[in-house]
Amino acid sequence: MRITVDGEPVTGLDGQSVAGVLLASGRMSWRTTRSGAPRGVFCGIGACFDCLLTVNGVPDVRACRRSAADGDEIRTQTRQEDA
Repeated sequence: MRITVDGEPVTGLDGQSVAGVLLASGRMSWRTTRSGAPRGVFCGIGACFDCLLTVNGVPDVRACRRSAADGDEIRTQTRQEDA
């Protein structure tokens, strides 16, 4: 299974969550907070919202709760305020 993350191809296994694919590819974070702090998986069960990203144009998807699908287009998110 292949997805793209910010335009880069990443491979995974059928049945993996998006977070699982990202972690297996070496990514530990894929979102930043308003302060610029990196975020990735924290709770792993969909309760904390730290692993949010955009999947196929839909923002604020929890990476730990969504199964990755072949062809998914993933975009990292930022909440940083412009200075």
